[in-house]
Amino acid sequence: MPTNLILYYVYDPMCSWCYAFRPTWKAVESQLGSDVHVKYVLGGLAPDSDEPMPLNTQLYIQGQWHKIIESVPGTVFNFDFWEKCQPRRSTYIACRAVILARHNHLEHEMLEAIQDAYYQKAQNPSDSETLCELASQLGIDSKAFLENLNTESTQAELMADINYSRSLGASSFPCLFLQRGSSLKSIPHHYTNADKILAAIYA
Repeated sequence: MPTNLILYYVYDPMCSWCYAFRPTWKAVESQLGSDVHVKYVLGGLAPDSDEPMPLNTQLYIQGQWHKIIESVPGTVFNFDFWEKCQPRRSTYIACRAVILARHNHLEHEMLEAIQDAYYQKAQNPSDSETLCELASQLGIDSKAFLENLNTESTQAELMADINYSRSLGASSFPCLFLQRGSSLKSIPHHYTNADKILAAIYA
């Protein structure tokens, strides 16, 4: 009897490389067989902070955006974000938004909504107002969403994901790991080649 496979996708909704990986990852998912169960795990890039992002960090991230545009053709960024918004090095709140969306079976939808808001519409997913608006657009009760966004229980769920991602061996995002029975192996993530990823999964 064949062993079912678990494919872990470790990510952060505000990770620019995860955003760039999205088209290829969706192509991979659409071609996986029924023997592969995909499990999304939040890695968590940056804890909560109300401090403005230091200028050197802003410049570094903008440099990463330019690097992604060059290395992953077709990836679009709206650089107006850096003028319109007050950047903060704070992604845990967006991760908690994904946790709450997961409760409503809308994890994928919230992930893409956060990415689109951040990278295409120059909106700040470090702000609860932005996240509540996205939740409302997805049909989630925004009042209940806001009440639960920063609770200890929601944070505990996020930390469980983060700790699990570390136990898998994730140190950067995105990361893919394949579990076959008791064995676990890292799957290289090619940003533009779904076939190579699929070949590694089924090797």
